[in-house]
Amino acid sequence: MNNDELDFREIYDNFQPRILRYLTRLVGKNAAEDLTQHVFLKVSQALKTFRGESKLSTWIYRIATNAALDKLRSPSFQRIAQEKALDDSIAISQTVNVETSLIRKEMNECIRSFVENLPTNYRTVIVLSELEGLKNTEIAEILCITLGTVKTRLHRARKKLKKELETHCNFYRDERNELACDLKSAFEGFRKVY
Repeated sequence: MNNDELDFREIYDNFQPRILRYLTRLVGKNAAEDLTQHVFLKVSQALKTFRGESKLSTWIYRIATNAALDKLRSPSFQRIAQEKALDDSIAISQTVNVETSLIRKEMNECIRSFVENLPTNYRTVIVLSELEGLKNTEIAEILCITLGTVKTRLHRARKKLKKELETHCNFYRDERNELACDLKSAFEGFRKVY
């Protein structure tokens, strides 16, 4: 076994769960597993050319981001995403809150669905910042954009997300004083269109 194989195994073991989680947030669970394998195939092929000009994590996230953006742009993925959005919107609107754990799960899924509906450039920075916990400078490096652009996109993404949540959700404190929400008739207009 040579050092390249050992290094790749260590890299895979350290980064695979994070990249899978990241890609799941960007492209959904079904596409994320295959895409993660594709990313690590690219990493293994390019590992010898990695010059260390950026952090290894930044380099891997850049590869993952590019793969996700390519996937999101593909016509077949866009068609599947539209069909899933319709199914999810109906399922979410019919969900009944029964227990606190279900409320939390629903709330997380609801917020995730609003994040998923953000434009790709906003969704990417939100996921990298809020869900992956990366610094703005790392995000700028990953996306090959300026720090100012990262800050602008984050500001606009948060503003858009806040507006969507305020428009479609009624937030309140439950009997345990935990934050919960009910969907407003968010999908009535959507149903009337179709």
